[in-house]
Amino acid sequence: MPLVSVVMPVYNSAATLGAAVRSVLTQTHSDLELLVTDDQSSDGSMDLLREFAEQDERVLPESAPERGGAGRARNLAIQRARGDYIAFLDSDDMWLPEKIEKQLAFAAEGDAPLTFTSYYKMDADYDGESTDWVPNGRVIHAREHVDYRAMLVRDHIGALTAMYDRKVLGTRLMPEMRKRQDYALWLSIMRDGVDARGLDEPLAVYRAHRAGSLSSNKLSLVKYNWALYREHEHLSVPRATRALAGAVWQSLRNSRI
Repeated sequence: MPLVSVVMPVYNSAATLGAAVRSVLTQTHSDLELLVTDDQSSDGSMDLLREFAEQDERVLPESAPERGGAGRARNLAIQRARGDYIAFLDSDDMWLPEKIEKQLAFAAEGDAPLTFTSYYKMDADYDGESTDWVPNGRVIHAREHVDYRAMLVRDHIGALTAMYDRKVLGTRLMPEMRKRQDYALWLSIMRDGVDARGLDEPLAVYRAHRAGSLSSNKLSLVKYNWALYREHEHLSVPRATRALAGAVWQSLRNSRI
């Protein structure tokens, strides 16, 4: 079976970290390593990770030498990875038990080195486990096929569902940006001619605000999207404007779910 390296950045996530880690360790595909980078937490997150590591050798925590943000924390984990595939999960989200197994099969059947899936949204105060999850109607559906042009107009890939094949793509790190590093990584892979394939089955659960709300954090991403389009993708002002309009529309649409 292929080894899957799961990348998880952590910063003061003790309240949700346990459920996130357990959602990885209870995967039906057990050949995995969980590479966690703690970004100088002050709430006991690292102590909790050490407890998990003592109980399960697949949990491999590491402290970042200094605060660097989620992108740098992910890169530190990716650089330690030994797996055939790299997958991503944040410390406040969860995977459903068959996520890796089904996504690996999907990637193999479609000869797809970059894949993603649909996912559920849960309320921010959900305190259950992935094994307790009851499907709801709040689903962000995966598009079947996404190329670079479509990805510029809208980020179709939920980071908690993304997985890429290292044997095909090599080790790909996230650009050193304050935010939107995950979006920048998908764009850099797809700019090289790789299309992403989506499995329209919800296999992960994203912790979000209540349906109908558009958080200030989402609104603040506008300036980071603009910087991404102009400075990273080198789009003209008209093309960057169209892309930004698509990103804003996506946030508005998803916030209603």
